[in-house]
Amino acid sequence: MKAAIRRSYGPPNTITVEEIEKPVPKDDEILIRVVATTVNRTDCANLTGKPFIMHLMLGLVKPRKIVLGTDFAGVVVAIGKNIDSFQVDQRVFGFTDMGLESQAEYMAMIPKDNLIIIPDPIDFTQAVASLEGAHYAHSFILKSGIRSGQKVLINGATGAIGSALLQFARTFDVHITATCSTENIDLIRSRGADQVVDYTKEDFTQRVEKYDLVFDSVGKSTFGKCKPILEKNGTYISSELGPYSQNVLYAIFTPLFGGKKVKFPIPYPLAKTLPYIKSKIETGLFNPLIDREYPLDEIPSAYEYVISGRKIGNVIINLSKD
Repeated sequence: MKAAIRRSYGPPNTITVEEIEKPVPKDDEILIRVVATTVNRTDCANLTGKPFIMHLMLGLVKPRKIVLGTDFAGVVVAIGKNIDSFQVDQRVFGFTDMGLESQAEYMAMIPKDNLIIIPDPIDFTQAVASLEGAHYAHSFILKSGIRSGQKVLINGATGAIGSALLQFARTFDVHITATCSTENIDLIRSRGADQVVDYTKEDFTQRVEKYDLVFDSVGKSTFGKCKPILEKNGTYISSELGPYSQNVLYAIFTPLFGGKKVKFPIPYPLAKTLPYIKSKIETGLFNPLIDREYPLDEIPSAYEYVISGRKIGNVIINLSKD
């Protein structure tokens, strides 16, 4: 089978697509034919080993897993003798931020909370695009304590996290301001923004309007820059650690003093986020953004595009076309 391989941390040109042995499921595993996967921010961190904390989780000197991939949508093709919760031919999708080796034609995994059945009539592409960014977005929502009547600002509403966050926040009775570039204003309005700030023309941190919650889904601002637009007891949440990991430190200390504060969105367990995501795509309350599709053979180009920071929503690797 073909798989995206890397044997050291590095840039996209370290990835090779190679023929390797098809996995055989153990007694407690299932074998999945991968139909689609994505290249996402988590994948890029796993590839490059940046920030350095990734080395501590994936392998200090070199990655323990050489096959890339954190999410997938596919079909169960074989099950181990100890498996009774899944069946052959079921359509499934799943995610694990530490890696599932899913950027391959087949993958074997132990089914836990990181795997769920794809609801009808959702297709494989929509299912896989509903995972990584939405998982983190739901963690943002849970951590924020969002409630009716609040004013919310989402910076980076066209990203995988931001576009999911926008739609999840829309299910609450809140007023949402979202940032995006000029060409995506109509798109973001269609996903639920009440007001749109064109970041090519306006710095959202200089606005007069104040917000109860500021979600920086792309991690390109800081608490210091956003404090002037926060309400007296407002909350800032970022998808990144911030300069010198300041967001972790602020999340510890700012709540002690009252007033404006930082919360750090440590991801919630998949047992909580995946059922929520499934319910939202089933009911039509979440429709993930999809930017581009690549075949597996062109996966280094997909990584280059995602690392460039230009993607809108999700970048799909479609193995059904290989």
